[in-house]
Amino acid sequence: MPERVLAYVGLGSNLQTPEQQLRQALDELARIPRTRLVAQSGLYRNPPMGPVVQPDFVNAAAALETQLPALELLDELQAIEQAHGRVRIERWGPRTLDLDLLLYGDHSIEEPRLRVPHPGLHERPFVLYPLAEIAPELTLPGHGTLSGCLARCSPGSLERIESHG
Repeated sequence: MPERVLAYVGLGSNLQTPEQQLRQALDELARIPRTRLVAQSGLYRNPPMGPVVQPDFVNAAAALETQLPALELLDELQAIEQAHGRVRIERWGPRTLDLDLLLYGDHSIEEPRLRVPHPGLHERPFVLYPLAEIAPELTLPGHGTLSGCLARCSPGSLERIESHG
């Protein structure tokens, strides 16, 4: 039987009712085969990254216990994105749904399609603050404790807009 791995996923949306997109995606994460949704954060609003003028994002984080290998889990995440109409046109552009595999256990993965830990994870408040809500004791491989990363990362304009539940 494959090992169970605790994986963390970052969720984001800024098109087509973002809060609804994230709530629906969380339901869909819970239905991934051989995977169980074990925790989810509240929703956070924040300004977009990058040079493109676009609406604010809504972000969240989820913890999944999975028996899927990392690339199979990535395939499942991308299938959910596609079902939500995700189109990859421009880097840091607007999107209906973005699901990033942030951490996969304590594994470091360098594949053409997947880098874990997710690059930039340790310096993005819209990822760190939702993660801290569901896994405050987390250690980020190569970057130390989540609390240490938070201490070096101002929340900026990040705003919690909805609690889980």
